[in-house]
Order: sequence, then C-alpha cells, then structure tokens
Amino acid sequence: MDEMTSDLPTAVAAVMTSPQRLGVLRSVVPDMAVPDADFRELAEIAADLFSAPIALVTLVDTRHQWFKAAAGTTEAQALSTESFCVHALAAPLSEVFVVGDASTDPRFSRLPQVTSAPFLRFYAGAPLLIDDQPVGTICVFDIKPRKNLPQQLLVQLQRLSRAAAALFKLKHEARQRALKEAALSREEQRHAMALDAANVGSWLWDIRSGSVSCNPAMLRMFGMPPAGVAQARDIFHKIHAEDRIATLSKLRSAMTRDEEYDGTFRVASTGRWLLGRGRVHERDANGKPTLFLGINIDVTNEQISAQRTRLLLRELNHRVKNTLAMLQSLARQTLRQTSDPREFMTAFAGRLQSISEAHGLLSDHEWGNIHLSALLAKQLAPHVRDYARQVEIHKDEILLGPDQAVGLGLVLHELATNAAKYGSLGVPDGKIVLTARGVDEDGHRVLHMTWTEVGGPPVREPERRGFGSILIERSLDKVMGSSVKIEFLPAGLTAIVRLPL
Repeated sequence: MDEMTSDLPTAVAAVMTSPQRLGVLRSVVPDMAVPDADFRELAEIAADLFSAPIALVTLVDTRHQWFKAAAGTTEAQALSTESFCVHALAAPLSEVFVVGDASTDPRFSRLPQVTSAPFLRFYAGAPLLIDDQPVGTICVFDIKPRKNLPQQLLVQLQRLSRAAAALFKLKHEARQRALKEAALSREEQRHAMALDAANVGSWLWDIRSGSVSCNPAMLRMFGMPPAGVAQARDIFHKIHAEDRIATLSKLRSAMTRDEEYDGTFRVASTGRWLLGRGRVHERDANGKPTLFLGINIDVTNEQISAQRTRLLLRELNHRVKNTLAMLQSLARQTLRQTSDPREFMTAFAGRLQSISEAHGLLSDHEWGNIHLSALLAKQLAPHVRDYARQVEIHKDEILLGPDQAVGLGLVLHELATNAAKYGSLGVPDGKIVLTARGVDEDGHRVLHMTWTEVGGPPVREPERRGFGSILIERSLDKVMGSSVKIEFLPAGLTAIVRLPL
C-alpha cells in the first residue's frame, strides 16, 4: 500500500492496485484518459432510468478515475482515492454497490464532493467486468439521499454495465485487428517490393475481360506505364513481330490442350528476350478458360551467350516449371479467398518472395550447392527483430542442392510466418532453436533438422489443417525420401525434417 492508497480500506486498496486488474485495463483500454462519445448514450440511459442528475461510465486506474462518458457534468476525471467507484470494485461483483446517504456514511462523509458542491448524497454503481476483472463502473449520483430502490432498477444498471464492458471489448478487438491488418499490409507491400526488385514479372490474365493484372517488373519489361492493370492486346502488340505469331500460338495451344505455356520471345521496343511460363488457372462450367496465370523472366544475357544459354535455360526450364507448380498450388488456395486480381497478387507475394530468395541464393552460386546457414538467414531474418538472440542454431556444415533449397526454403518461410503470427517470434522473449545434423544412412547423406519454438504462447493443435500446414508437409515432395512432421506440443510447435542430400 502506497501513500495514495493508505487512507483506503485494505480490501479496496488491494483491488485498486491489483496487477491483474490493471493489466487488463491498460491492455484493453490504453486510451482510458480520452472521453469516448460511443459510451455517452449508456450514461444518458442510466441517468434517465434513475432520474439522476449525474451518470458516468468510468475506468479506475491507480491514481485517477477517468470518465469515458458523462451525463450531467463536464468533469473528465477524479482522484481514485476520492472515488465512490473504487469501493464498488471491491464489493461483490455480482451486485450493484449502493450508498443511500453519503453524508452519514463514514467512508464518504468527508469527501470533497460530499462536503461541498455538488454535495453528493446518493450513489449506485455496477462494476464493468472485462476478462473477469473489474476495470470501472457505470454509475449514477444524486444530491438527495435515496432508500428502498426498486430491484428492477439495479438489474437494469447491471445490464448497462455488461453492455459497456462488451463495447470496450469490441473496440479493443477492432483496434487489434486494425493494427494486425496494418502490419500485414506493410509486410505484403515489402514482399511485393522485394519481388519487384528481383525483376520477376508476374501476371494474371482475365481472358473474358481482356485485362491483365501485372506487377511493376512485368510492366517495365514491356515498357508500359505503371498502371498495375493492362490490356492483353496491348501486351501482345509489344512482342516483336517475328515472335508474336509463335507466342500467341503457344498460348492458344496451352489453353486448348490444358497444357503449360512455355515460350521465349523478344520485346519489340527493347529487343530484350523474355522467358514466359504459364497455364490456365480457372475454367468456367463449360470448360472454357477464364483465368491464365504466368510469369516472365528477362533472359537476354543468356541468349547472348549460346553456351551459357543452353546450360542456364535447361536449369531455368526445370526451375520455372517447379516454381509454376508451386505458384499454382499457392494461387489456387489464395483465389479461393478472393477473386480480385489485385488482392490475389498481394496475398501470395510472401510465398513468392520465399521462392525468390532461394532462387537468388542458387543463382549467386550458379545453381550449384548453397550453405544451409545462408538459406536460414534469408528465410528467417525478415521475421525477427534480433536474429542473433531470437534464432539459436546448432548445426553441421550442410550443403543443399537446388531442389532441397527451394523446398526447404518454403518450409522455413511457412514456419517462420506462423511463428511470427501465432508462436514464439510474436512475443518479446520467444525464440527458435534449430538443430541440423548430417547423418549417413546406408551410404547416403541425410539432413535431420528440428525446429523448436521456445518461450511462445501455449500451443493447441488446430481443429483443421490450414493451407500453411499442408504446404509445409508437401514442399519437399520433389525430394524422394523426404518428410516433414509437425508436432503441436504445449510448450511450442516442433517440426522435424528429414531431407536426403
């Protein structure tokens, strides 16, 4: 008990300074000192019910009682130690705390608002319960004593208190959602910028309307203004005349035969070579194609060097085919949530970026082997604030081939995204512990890696498997003998990866 609460009864002081109560109050209503017009009607209803001159919706902190809404007074706060409401918080929470005549009650008779204007006498207050903690009240005052209150009035005041508490909770949840959506928007924008910086052109063609939703890299490749949406006929017109017929023929064949589009062509205005891949993504009830998904990569330098072109195009064809298969799976799940091309492009940018990061590392090493430590840093760094503190790694020196790097990169991205949203990377003291060992099995080298979340919130196995869980388990399907097992342990999610090298 401090100096501020020394004059209060022990039980009242204990409730007022309760860490649990204050924690809920400050978390749910961080702007408690700011009046909120959304609560004014509740205060006015309370005043009308009791025919009282003053009614308040209040929040009680350690030193101040804040009036979120008031009827009959312009005051916005009072000292908690001079408050009727702190006593209401310490009374049985299922009851309305009533003071019939404050002038004759030793607990209140010496309070300034009783001995001088406005000379308060009557008080009735119902506690506001949020997460089972009394954070404030809805209360009424009168300058005349009262007794023998009808029970129905007290019941109505309790109903108003529950409505006020529910409104506080709803506003808190809306505020949290807005913060999460803003953070997600920033993250998606960052991923879209990273994809653009990697100069991978991606597009979604709405065949019925003729519009093509493009990322900035795609528009730059064709020398088009950064509008975000272009017309298919304008894009086709940008293809070099000598390559246009063959390109359109391949697109039509892919749509008719339900095959993959695969073509290399020049842009007329720049002469640069582009490699394009795509396939029909949606068909209508009659089997006619409605959406076509694809990517473009600038392969000019590869075309210039014939030998380098043969080597890299074989690898690019293989990689882009794998990438497109991944994109198809990602896009199929994403388009179930939205049919808007713009929203579609934004929604799966994070997973595209994961693939792009792995491809970037492989490209730096001429599509040879890369170190596991480099892949871990690329995939995990965007999701942590302090890599050295939040990521603990115990590993052997492991080299990964292209298929292993792309698949494991997606697994790490999904695990890190989930940990940042729901697990140990979403709390200040949480971290990831990674153990990676190379083991000889029947003469073959196999990676055994364990991902363990430590210090995060308690984990419960979800009732249904989301797309992220499915993606984690299937991202290594191309590597025979590989497996990913997820365990929802109470202390933290654990993933066990087996990957032949």
